[in-house]
Amino acid sequence: MKQVTEMTREELLGLREEVQKQYEAFKAQGLKLDMSRGKPAAAQLDLTNGLFSALDDYHTESGLDARNYGVLDGIPEAKKLFSDLLGIPAEKIIVGGSSSLNLMYDALTRLMLFGTQGEKPWKDVPGIKWLCPSPGYDRHFAVTQDMGIEMIPVPMRADGPDMDVVEKLVAEDETIKGMWCVPLHSNPLGACCSDETVDRLASMKTAAKDFRIFWDNAYGVHHIYEDVPLKDIFQAAAACGNEDRIISFFSTSKITFPGAGIAILASSLSNIAEIKKHMTVQTIGHDKLNQLRHVKYFKDADGIRAHMKKLGEALRPKFDMVLNTLETELGGTGLASWVSPKGGYFVALDTLPGCAKRTVALAKEAGVTMTGAGATWPYGKDPKDSNIRIAPTFPTLDELDKAIHLFCLCVKLAGVEKVLEEK
Repeated sequence: MKQVTEMTREELLGLREEVQKQYEAFKAQGLKLDMSRGKPAAAQLDLTNGLFSALDDYHTESGLDARNYGVLDGIPEAKKLFSDLLGIPAEKIIVGGSSSLNLMYDALTRLMLFGTQGEKPWKDVPGIKWLCPSPGYDRHFAVTQDMGIEMIPVPMRADGPDMDVVEKLVAEDETIKGMWCVPLHSNPLGACCSDETVDRLASMKTAAKDFRIFWDNAYGVHHIYEDVPLKDIFQAAAACGNEDRIISFFSTSKITFPGAGIAILASSLSNIAEIKKHMTVQTIGHDKLNQLRHVKYFKDADGIRAHMKKLGEALRPKFDMVLNTLETELGGTGLASWVSPKGGYFVALDTLPGCAKRTVALAKEAGVTMTGAGATWPYGKDPKDSNIRIAPTFPTLDELDKAIHLFCLCVKLAGVEKVLEEK
């Protein structure tokens, strides 16, 4: 099919009629399919069912009874597991519960209530702001908005946030207190921070002395097509005297069981000491039995890496199906562009401007639920109304085949309607 924008009005009307018939045929099937969130499928969860029988004893290596109180910041074995996996010294790691989002919310709450390193609590600073690389993760934006912090979108590129924009903003405005960053296989673009981006984030001049980067390395080991290295931002920041700037997060939510995995926070020793002072009041400790279960199941970092290869093999056919179908159905039409990720959990697609909401609504009407259009931007406001996040992981292959073909029809129908409006 030739570029839709090059078609005559008669050709467009004919195409719309053809696509409408195909769309109505899908509607008649009464589909109820879900591509709205990055949820693991049951078959993926089955890969770690061995966790249920992994806990043959409830004592740590030091003899601690993991059933009881104590160990505020995580058992040493769990710290070592993630230290070896991520290259972060164990003493700079806090092992929490199952949710890294929970740790992010708590970290931001502490900064709001208490400040950090002797600076004012953020609640006492009028008009604070936060940089939000976009398209990005809707739950990051929800956390920031819940705190009443003004969100500033920053363009995302293939090598991470647009650093020219970031550096200019943080240097001139002391009310900009921090930013989100998903450094590998970002949600939803699949962007990976280059060495240069890491160095610039670590070394940039900030007007706010207490500027913080929430380094959400959620997909740091989720390689599907290609293992992508990530420069150590802690080392880069320490070399510039900015190690306190980084607060890193990671979890096994999409490695083992969402809601029953392990999450960690990592930061400088001074930040860790500050956080633990407040944690002592907040909790006596997290689920040590689950920490021990994960350690016994994986044994070491290589055990996690081997599992992630299996997971990549399980996910690859789904991503292949999505990417191949997008190319077959939409390639060369001018109706959409998309990114082919090297890993992570999503495929990001841009429709013609003004077509994302219409596309998602058409899909919903025909029985396929997508992430809401606009969700990948702060306040749910995509300035071009074009970005849509595709989540291939949850449906079976048969379901995904139907869902992605229907989705492509919706992109075509919304796009043709838009071009006809403008003819």
